[in-house]
Amino acid sequence: MANTLLMALIVVLGVPAVMAGYVGLVEWLLGFLPERHRPGVRPWLWIGPAVLFLVVFLVYPALNTAGISLFNADSTRFVGLANYAYVFTAQDMLISFKNNILWLVLFTLLTVTFGLIIAVLFDRVRYEAAAKALIFLPMAISFVAAGVIWKLMYDFKPAGLPQMGTVNAILTTTIPGFQPQAWLFNPSTNNPGLIAVGVWMWTGFCMVILSAGLKGIPTEILEAARVDGANEWQVFWRIILPMLSSTITVVATTMIINALKAFDIIYVMTNGNYGTEVIANRMYKEMFNFHQFGRASAIAVILLLAIIPIMLKNIQDFRRQEALR
Repeated sequence: MANTLLMALIVVLGVPAVMAGYVGLVEWLLGFLPERHRPGVRPWLWIGPAVLFLVVFLVYPALNTAGISLFNADSTRFVGLANYAYVFTAQDMLISFKNNILWLVLFTLLTVTFGLIIAVLFDRVRYEAAAKALIFLPMAISFVAAGVIWKLMYDFKPAGLPQMGTVNAILTTTIPGFQPQAWLFNPSTNNPGLIAVGVWMWTGFCMVILSAGLKGIPTEILEAARVDGANEWQVFWRIILPMLSSTITVVATTMIINALKAFDIIYVMTNGNYGTEVIANRMYKEMFNFHQFGRASAIAVILLLAIIPIMLKNIQDFRRQEALR
């Protein structure tokens, strides 16, 4: 208890004190510089700690990981690109790539589509806030907790036994003759079932961002189109969708990044078994289960290289949107 209180005091009092001391030190040091040099030096001193943190905790680990990927399992022998050759030829890795592509397509398409539909349908209705809060609620749940919840919902018992899983219980009750399904064990249903959990969690996020973009469209434009005789379908396709295109692009690229990084749900619900392996889960297994540090690092580098272009595209879209405001 005493250690906890001491740590809380350090965080609450020590961190602001250090920050204030650093600001004072910076301004004191700037006092020794000529006045004309201070505006150019001050920004670099102010962002110095942030840059240091980025270098220590982001740049160095990334470069070190790239270096480790060129060595064998315990980093004692240089193997060149052998680990990368394994990544692109091993059967388990090919399954991971295939599943990640499935996540990339279905997860992104469904989250963005459902988010857009919900944002449009609930825009400016009386119960808008309550409805959107309910849809956004899964985002308040951790991915691990969501995995546990849905693993129980997909639970399977043989036909004739009481179904403890919500999905099988509902379907066997409402559809005559329906046979309980082992959703997470059947290769034809387990990947879509896992993706459905991701869609359930992230649709609310897409809805909120797209709803904000929708409310940024001037109502005068929409009303003018309706006065000119356009129906709601035409208003959506000819006005709303084009004006939301930049926001949709940002949301879609964010979902693509999330699809490439998918890990928590798979790890909790199947641990990559039964043909559900994805890149991030495979990287975890290579590192902690098989102690193949070179292979795990190679997978990490490939995952990073796949995400960087999408992140740069996202940044460009943000800048473009800011420039239009």
